Amino acid sequence: MFANIIVDISHENLDKPFTYNIPTELKDSVGIGNMVIVPFGKSDRLIKGYVIDIINEYNAEYKVKDIKEVVRDSVMIESKLISLAYFIKSHYGSTMNQALKTILPVKSKIENKKIKKIKLNISEDAAVKLKEKYAETKKFQKRKDLLEVLLSVSDGKKEDNSFLLNDIKEKIDISDSILSSMEKDGTILIESEGIYRNPVKNYEVTKEKLILTDEQRKVVEEINARGNDKPHLIYGITGSGKTLVYMEIIENVLKQGKEVIVLIPEIALTYQMIKKFYQRFGNIVSIINSSLSNGEKYDQFMRAKNGDIKIVIGPRSALFTPFTNLGLIIMDEEHDMAYKSDSVPKYHAREVAIKRCMNENAIMVMGSATPSVASFYNALNGRYHLHKMLNRVGESERADVEIVDLREELRCGNKSVISFRLDELIKDRLEKKEQIMLFINRRGYSNFVSCRKCGKSIKCPHCDVTLTYHKNNKLECHYCGYTRDYPKVCDSCGSKYIGKFGIGTEKVEEYLKEKYKGVRVLRMDHDTTRKKGDYERILSEFSKGNADILVGTQMIVKGHDYENVTLVGALLADLSMFESDYLSEEKTFELLTQAAGRAGRGRKKGNVVIQTYNPENECILYAKEQDYEKFYDNEISYRKILSYPPVSNMAAILVSGKNEEYTEKIVNIIYKKIYNTNVDDLIILGPVKAGIFKINNIYRFVIYLKHKDESILIRLKDAFYEYIENKDEYKQVNILFDFNPLNIY
Repeated sequence: MFANIIVDISHENLDKPFTYNIPTELKDSVGIGNMVIVPFGKSDRLIKGYVIDIINEYNAEYKVKDIKEVVRDSVMIESKLISLAYFIKSHYGSTMNQALKTILPVKSKIENKKIKKIKLNISEDAAVKLKEKYAETKKFQKRKDLLEVLLSVSDGKKEDNSFLLNDIKEKIDISDSILSSMEKDGTILIESEGIYRNPVKNYEVTKEKLILTDEQRKVVEEINARGNDKPHLIYGITGSGKTLVYMEIIENVLKQGKEVIVLIPEIALTYQMIKKFYQRFGNIVSIINSSLSNGEKYDQFMRAKNGDIKIVIGPRSALFTPFTNLGLIIMDEEHDMAYKSDSVPKYHAREVAIKRCMNENAIMVMGSATPSVASFYNALNGRYHLHKMLNRVGESERADVEIVDLREELRCGNKSVISFRLDELIKDRLEKKEQIMLFINRRGYSNFVSCRKCGKSIKCPHCDVTLTYHKNNKLECHYCGYTRDYPKVCDSCGSKYIGKFGIGTEKVEEYLKEKYKGVRVLRMDHDTTRKKGDYERILSEFSKGNADILVGTQMIVKGHDYENVTLVGALLADLSMFESDYLSEEKTFELLTQAAGRAGRGRKKGNVVIQTYNPENECILYAKEQDYEKFYDNEISYRKILSYPPVSNMAAILVSGKNEEYTEKIVNIIYKKIYNTNVDDLIILGPVKAGIFKINNIYRFVIYLKHKDESILIRLKDAFYEYIENKDEYKQVNILFDFNPLNIY
């Protein structure tokens, strides 16, 4: 027997299966999905690889090498997920090795967490007599107390007649030496037991089923009836009760003995989502995300594989949970750009989730108050079922949204980040003991530092960007991580007149504490959520009412639901609107509409203030009215004129290298190669320097391709990689394909 193996080297020239013989002694242990050790290359150096197929016969003109061993602590990849890795490789321009590593978030086995248990090792009658004997002598008091506790299990409180050793130590303060002595004389037994690490807190399980509205019931019935014939898109305004609809659909899938993946765009949303789902479904719910320890990840992986959990909640990586009987994938906030991977392979979780559902006959449900233009376009063109939920549930009313013209504020002498109107509303809410959310999509204290004399800003020496000032008196590059101390004089002219310009979340936090005395402010951004548990801690504190104002980047306006929040402020609504990006207005509309949905979720009326220098912009006006369909009509007409996705398909070819001149030479060769293919209706833009030309001393050029048929772009990618396979001149540069990119390079 032979095995086709993808070696653990991510290089285009080696992106193919290599065939190895399975020696007799390994025939029972080598299977599809195993990680193995194989000799590779002329030197036969030993490397790891993944078995992707087993074949009975192989005709080779050369001697086939033997697999050396199976990696014992490796995690086996499910065959269903291997086929998904093939899709990612072919669709997004990665190597198969990179795709396999993507679908295997847990790479190696990790031992169970051990707990120690203690129980009687003698009969109950013998223990009673020994306890009475110990009671006669003062120095045996702790032994008597221990036997008393262990005898208490006889009334059926403990299934295995044991206690956790740590609980016993805490309860009666008994020493290790006494325990050791009693274990040696056979009175007690102390055993180690492996347990799963459970990252989910034990929330109260209410099992209370809320009553569906007629609109919600209609959506549930339609999805249950139509099943998996094609994906479902729920367009439901904020407060329309999409989460309850998800739960009802999940319950129907669970009754069929199947499993469910619930995707969320940000780890920050896990806290609220897991609480709701745990209350409804109990301990069959768990999470998978990057904030878990390796041990916690592995245990959730195994619990899913063994069927101990039926619902997994998490961001992109949760999509690859190794369920064996998957029935449903739900993608909440499906519009969110975080569903697109920033690293290779640059896959979109929406497309991969749809593919997994097709492969495993599962139902795909997407939901959003502001569906992505791409998804709404697909729904209107019949590729998805479209379900609308346009009414708010319960007594909550839509918040009043106001637009504040920051140009007028400036003319009136207000140079602060808080407008007169927002200030008035903040004071009112603080007086009423109601809560406030303020967001600005820029972390740090000031976004750049510049010399007031010569005008030069302080840039990262490795990247083509300015450094951001943080309150710890450090300047930081948010691209490569370079840091330096705040300078005393200008690097260029030596002037001491150096100033901080712009504003970030840190500065807003400081300003609020100075302006509103005694106000309790929490800040939530990348800098305050670096440690495990930070998201949960901040959101829990705010949920409990231990803060008056939550300040943060866009992560705070994504799907959070707080009844006492009655004011939301978008401090600089223009930030995302002027990115050099065809998606900039879509991003702005989604962000502002989602923000507006955070206010007035309970019975109290909410207010939203959008501060902008462009109050006449249609995108901002549509967000004020929360009119998604008008925004969509306007946006899709613009996309049609310029052949942007989803009307057409686009691929970015990013060419990067350490030598600027050589990289530019290669990108021009690539352009000519593509131009000479003479593909009908292919639009080629570039090559041009990337928007941020240098990152970490790497120079970047980009070419954009547009074509209505995505398969044409994929074939161009495949043909190009085949062309450069053994050409040395391309080895000095990195070439990356990104299909339908969500950011312009």
